[in-house]
Amino acid sequence: MRLSRDDVLKAEDLTTEEVDVPEWGGSVLVRGMTGRERDEFEVSVTVEHGGQMVQDFANLRAKLVARCTVDEDGERLFTDADVAALGEKSGAAIDRVFAAASRLSGMGEKDVQELTQNFGGQNGASSSSPSPPGSAKQSRVSSPK
Repeated sequence: MRLSRDDVLKAEDLTTEEVDVPEWGGSVLVRGMTGRERDEFEVSVTVEHGGQMVQDFANLRAKLVARCTVDEDGERLFTDADVAALGEKSGAAIDRVFAAASRLSGMGEKDVQELTQNFGGQNGASSSSPSPPGSAKQSRVSSPK
């Protein structure tokens, strides 16, 4: 079936997943990013250094977790100002949520490799693969408010 413009724009295509985080004593709801949000995230890891644009992957996982962890209404649990504090939480917990967020947002190891190759892997770029999330429940939600 060929989709119309309206079909595409009305489609509820953002998925969420409940991710168990035993280190935090429960679970969190993780939502994939929209195309615009993903572009903004990728821009957020680009900084000017010595007159050149370079990638700064410091606290990358916490940045993504902050953008994708939502409440029942689809509102972010964390602001960008929370990223530093979130980065101090358990690496295993952050990685579990990061893995779900990156998968739901259509990001993978290939995306990270392409970014680091384009910018010479500067400023702490990592090529390690995120571990798969623990037990997760997937559902569909409408676009964020």
